[in-house]
Amino acid sequence: MNKRTISILIAALFASTSIFAADMHKGRMETCMKAALAKHAGDVISLEGEIENGKPIYEFDIKGKDGKEWEVECDAKSGKVTEEEQEVANANDPAFKEKAKITQDEAKKVALAKFAGEVVESELSIESDGTASYEFDIKTKDGKEMEVEVDAASGKIVETEEETFQIGVD
Repeated sequence: MNKRTISILIAALFASTSIFAADMHKGRMETCMKAALAKHAGDVISLEGEIENGKPIYEFDIKGKDGKEWEVECDAKSGKVTEEEQEVANANDPAFKEKAKITQDEAKKVALAKFAGEVVESELSIESDGTASYEFDIKTKDGKEMEVEVDAASGKIVETEEETFQIGVD
């Protein structure tokens, strides 16, 4: 999906979504996309708007020119990259396996204990500090979609975000 297509889709989607509408008019999504692609050159395959600790962020999934997949978060207000992680295909990835002390099923139970509902997507990743984590998108009973990140070594929740929109592939 190219940048122009994403921009058009986002503009249409957020015309009525106030938390991101002001940022769209100020070009912050584009600033964030440029910053994310500067970190990991490639193709943006999806874009999510999320609320993390009360702050709006953009999350870009990028298929790098090197074939690796990256998730890059950017503060919607400042336009600065705040987090980046490499996604891995499965728990047998050597970098992931070396760090993981709990299984994906154990991590899923932890996430669902925090937000009851249905897991609609899960990912495994290596954080920028080298730690491994499980990430679950949970559709709650009240219709919200929560993203819960569980540390693969400790089994503790390290981050939660409320997803407000997604454009592109899962």
